[in-house]
Amino acid sequence: MIYDSPLDDVEIPELSLTDYVLETGTGYPDKPALIDGASGTVLSYGQLSAAVRSLAGGLKANGFAKGDVLALMAPNMPEYAVVMHAVGFAGGIVTTINPAYTQPEVHEQLRDSGAKILVTIPPLADLASAAAAGTDVADVYVLGDAAGAAKPLAGLYGEPLQAQVPVAPDDVVALPYSSGTTGLSKGVMLTHRNLVANIAQTLGPAQIRPDEKIVAVLPFFHIYGMQVLMNSGLRAGATIVTLPRFDLEQFLRVHQDYKITRSFVVPPIVLALAKHPLVDQFDLSALKQIFSGAAPLKEDLARECGTRLNCEVVQGYGMTELSPVSHITPQGWFKAGSAGVTAPSTKTRIIDPATGEDLPPGEDGEITVLGPQVMKGYLNNPAATAATIDPDGWLHTGDIGHFDADGNLYVVDRLKELIKYKGFQVPPAELEAVLLAHPDVTDAAVVGLPDDEAGEIPVGYVVLRPGAAAGPADIQQFVASQVATYKQIKRLEVIDAIPKSASGKILRRLLKERA
Repeated sequence: MIYDSPLDDVEIPELSLTDYVLETGTGYPDKPALIDGASGTVLSYGQLSAAVRSLAGGLKANGFAKGDVLALMAPNMPEYAVVMHAVGFAGGIVTTINPAYTQPEVHEQLRDSGAKILVTIPPLADLASAAAAGTDVADVYVLGDAAGAAKPLAGLYGEPLQAQVPVAPDDVVALPYSSGTTGLSKGVMLTHRNLVANIAQTLGPAQIRPDEKIVAVLPFFHIYGMQVLMNSGLRAGATIVTLPRFDLEQFLRVHQDYKITRSFVVPPIVLALAKHPLVDQFDLSALKQIFSGAAPLKEDLARECGTRLNCEVVQGYGMTELSPVSHITPQGWFKAGSAGVTAPSTKTRIIDPATGEDLPPGEDGEITVLGPQVMKGYLNNPAATAATIDPDGWLHTGDIGHFDADGNLYVVDRLKELIKYKGFQVPPAELEAVLLAHPDVTDAAVVGLPDDEAGEIPVGYVVLRPGAAAGPADIQQFVASQVATYKQIKRLEVIDAIPKSASGKILRRLLKERA
């Protein structure tokens, strides 16, 4: 059974990523494209275009050729868009690196990607230079003043490149690495066509207008921040206010001061917006929509946040390998708990993971996707590519979910994260939703741990509100009153914080290591 999108197909322009993303801004040269939320520094659309062309010209003049890879390791800032699109305009590939990575992690990505240039920020210059040793990286540049052995990127700007270095739609332009929470990180090869198509697929349903202000606290090195916030926002002609990291007070102040109209977040931020007392001290009345992604958002939490802020709280679904959006909630289509409908020009199937047979509406199975946003493959890893994309082009997401009768997708959990208790399948996300419904619990995670008798048992970790009266036994009993016997949490521990990735995903492997 194939689920087609209820939305009209979109036309995919035969343009390079940079030409497509910057095209709208040519009509607003003086309008702010990106604002540094921490310093207030403004980069207009005209300045952005000029900087992209100048840096692209400098790269080319210094021997950076079509297909070469530049690694970018930096927090969110306006210059991030300049570097990324200068690389694309010069016909190259940008691989984005998490600035929180350790030296060995950076080294491995540089080695695997074959990067020739590394761009970072001054505080990370020494780490970057050390990580580059023994790789193909010839030069390390910093966004700012020179530091250590690194050179200032400003010295690389040159004669502006007047036109895009010729590229084919199926040439790779971005090489983000998958999160590695369920295995080794792999380079995801995303083409000009992949990224252009997905921006077009997203902007229609999202209806982002040129007069909007968008906050960008989700990291640009991650596909969600890179595509949904930065590239889609720039294509729409909106103004993007960047923040280098999530700090709740700064995040709220930016919403108030810049009259943010749309906030793209992850579930932990929704949790803070729904429950933290600090929220009441700021004016968020301009906010019309909160869009959550990267992990399932619990239905009750979405309602609580929406009621408190008097705005729509919706979610979508996707992954790095899908550029990233495959399912989206158009304005006015909100359905509590749903990740939205199949995106335009996309098809979805729900299959039995064991047999590959299609499953009817209402039955949980693996989500598979077909569309122009499906990645080209994993870099240097044909076996992993073949295991993810079948011969007919369907990408197997490894996520479990189902459709309702109206074509709305509900994501249950990761296939690999399902807990097998005495033969029963227990989704951690379901138990986490129950835990979060307890009034004393502010955050929660559930993992499966080995057990001689049961195979695996569900073990819970919770963060409690200050002054909480409930203890572990009380919370376990609360969960037991709401779920079947086989789903009950067998052990519960109170901890200070749930470990999460920069994109908001629970790092279950760290909790398993802790246990």
